[in-house]
Amino acid sequence: MTSRCEHQTVPLSVLLKRELASEKIEDPVIVHGQANHSKKGEDFTLLKTECQRAMGDGFTTFSVYGLFDGHNGSAAAIYTKENLLNNVLSAMPLDLNRDEWIAALPRALVAGFVRTDKDFQQRAKTSGTTVTFVIIEGWVITVASVGDSRCIFESAEGGIYYLSADHRLECNEVERERITACGAEVGRLNAGGGAEIGPLRCWPGGLCLSRSIGDMDVGEFIVPVPYVKQVKLSTVGGRMIISSDGVWDALSAEEALDFCRGLPPDAAAAQIVKEAVQSKGLRDDTTCIVVDILPPEKPAAPLPPPKKPGKGMFKSMFHKKNSGSSSHDKEEYMEPDVVEELFEEGSAMLSERLVTKYPLCNMFKLFMCAICQIEMKPGEGISIHAGKSNSVKFRPWDGPFLCSSCQGKREAMEGKRPSRNRHGSDSD
Repeated sequence: MTSRCEHQTVPLSVLLKRELASEKIEDPVIVHGQANHSKKGEDFTLLKTECQRAMGDGFTTFSVYGLFDGHNGSAAAIYTKENLLNNVLSAMPLDLNRDEWIAALPRALVAGFVRTDKDFQQRAKTSGTTVTFVIIEGWVITVASVGDSRCIFESAEGGIYYLSADHRLECNEVERERITACGAEVGRLNAGGGAEIGPLRCWPGGLCLSRSIGDMDVGEFIVPVPYVKQVKLSTVGGRMIISSDGVWDALSAEEALDFCRGLPPDAAAAQIVKEAVQSKGLRDDTTCIVVDILPPEKPAAPLPPPKKPGKGMFKSMFHKKNSGSSSHDKEEYMEPDVVEELFEEGSAMLSERLVTKYPLCNMFKLFMCAICQIEMKPGEGISIHAGKSNSVKFRPWDGPFLCSSCQGKREAMEGKRPSRNRHGSDSD
């Protein structure tokens, strides 16, 4: 995951002006494939292309790719696969143009993830699932993720970009601190005699992840709030790989890309799964989705070999724009030949994630809950900013608003009230 000091974000309006200045840029050709070796039957995928952004508007379409790696059963993964997309779209304001729709996606993804978790937990099921959820609209990729599945992208120029976050307690110190601050304990299994084994887990429950959908037996400080990254690709395209931890426990990003180089997406996904299983054995469900994003005038072709790794390979995930350029210069609006970042946010706090800097006049509905979308009577809504002691920019009567139920869930996730803990079996 990159820090904000390592790269300079590019306003969406600037990127769109670049497109207008160089005539209309055609949407890419998207080709996908998937493969799976099943051991527990708890991995599920969602692959939807040509989704219409507006009813009857066939021109503005988008594609969706989701990977759901369940644990303690398949109920959470199945439910999320069937409901998450609708929940995200229901959180999108109506009558948005294309650039407004893309800018509203990060906030809608947060609301959709939280609503899916809240609705699923009302079913009193104790299973959980990781989620890596990708929406491709034109040349913009938006990825939302909880858990330890991963999404990577290799541009045709050879750069590798990491578009998801890893929420394993073992490797994420920030998440360990957040969970312990909410009153939970983090530690390894006690094998007796003082010996500790296995990865770091959250207690009660024994989950080794800090974010997921479901897992009501662990506690609501295991949050469904996703890390979201949004990037705009260069028009040369590239290859995206979405895989469950069964792949990433065995292969690095570079290895996965090398093993499938020159293969079409279906064969590429199968080869990645094969290599992962041969390396570690089939110890878990192992699933891979490969998506090629190609210029419309070029047929599917093998990606070029990667650049030789050097000492500066991981210095910066994103190319920086020349700081000397002016927003008024003509060069500002030339189409770049690099992948550029539009948005990145990983906070677990809803008060930070449900706001937006984009001027959407109908983004905040006064009598509509920002998460579950139920209508509220005047005065029933609770501002997401209520109770913030240092709120200067936002006032308690500013939106967005939550119903009392979603406000209660927000407080539980942020450790502001006792969570509904149910001691259950260990989770992976």
